[in-house]
This record gives sequence, C-alpha cells and structure tokens, in this order.
Amino acid sequence: MTEDPQTAADRPGRAVLWGLIALCSIIELVLQAGDAGAFDVPRFRSLAYEFGGFWPGLLDNWRPNYPFQPWLMFLTYGFFHAGLWHLALNMVTLFSLGRAILWRVGGGWFLLLYAASILGGGLGFALLAETFRPMVGASGALFGLAGALLAWDYVDRFALKERLWPVARAALLLAGLNVALYFAMGGLLAWETHLGGFIAGWVTALLIDPRARA
Repeated sequence: MTEDPQTAADRPGRAVLWGLIALCSIIELVLQAGDAGAFDVPRFRSLAYEFGGFWPGLLDNWRPNYPFQPWLMFLTYGFFHAGLWHLALNMVTLFSLGRAILWRVGGGWFLLLYAASILGGGLGFALLAETFRPMVGASGALFGLAGALLAWDYVDRFALKERLWPVARAALLLAGLNVALYFAMGGLLAWETHLGGFIAGWVTALLIDPRARA
C-alpha cells in the first residue's frame, strides 16, 4: 500500500507541531517536578519565570538576569505556562488550530506564523499592559493562529462573494471570550497579548499565503 501524497507532504509539518507541543510540555513537567521538590532549588518555578517570563519592567529600568533578556523574553514567554491546566488547554488548542494551518501553508510557514504571533503577543503586552506582573503562556501565539485562519476565511469568502458575517461573528466571539475570562480571572487575563498575537497572525497570514495575496 502506498502512502497518500498529501499525508507524506504533511509529515514535516506535523513534526513541527508535535515538537512545539513537546517542548512546552517538557518545560511544564520540569516546573512541576520543581514544585514537588525534585530539585534542591528554592522557588524553582518563580526562578524559571524570572528568566523566561515576560517582565514589562525590563523595558523600563529593571536589571536583566542575562544579556539580551529584554529582547529574548518576547519569544521565551510563550513556552512557559502557569500549571498543568493552563498547559493542557493551550496544547489542545494548538493541536486543533495547528492542523488547519498546516493544511493551508505547510510546516515552514506555520513555524514562521507561530513565531510572528508570539512576538506580536509580546509587543501587544509591552505596549498596552499596565502592570509589572510577569506574563507567560502560548495564548498569544494561539490567538495569532486563530487570526490567521479568520484572515484566510475572510479573503476566501470575499473572493467567492460569500457572506462575511461568519468571520465577523467569530472575531466577536473571541472578543467576548476575552471579556468574560478577564472578569472571571479577576483581571489577570493578558488580553493585550491575545490582541497583539491576533493582529500579528492576521497580517502574517495575508503575507505568506499566495492565495490570500492574489
């Protein structure tokens, strides 16, 4: 039996997707081990966040822990999570959205889109957040993937002269979800990261897909 050509072509992309899921999962499992006292390091999780989280104060006058931390944190924050539930929710979402992205543009462009969305999420938090608390999580990148899918849906519908309301409805639902979670979490939701990631994902999607540019 021969392998389906589409399945064979998707294999590198699926490896990229599973690689991201594995990396985030390994990091959280190490943090869980630290929480359980597996390492003789006080405040292990907090120390990891100090080095890998996004700290707005580093853009002001805070002293970084290592060279280029104020720049690298725009990327590293997206691979740390605040616990197993946070990780599980984000990884399930990443798997779901990632497969749709891979089907559209393949593994290389998916990775570029993911990176652009992480950076956009960090930029949104840097510009809009009024807090000095650290920020971690892949949700900025995930909102970027959602923004990319909506951007392509918008372009496809416009080209085919179909109704655009489903795209607007999905965007409104995402906005409503952010509002609801913001109040449910006592204002601790990093909506600024979600917004920055969404915009970065939307714009990047239009740049990397030839069908969208056409």
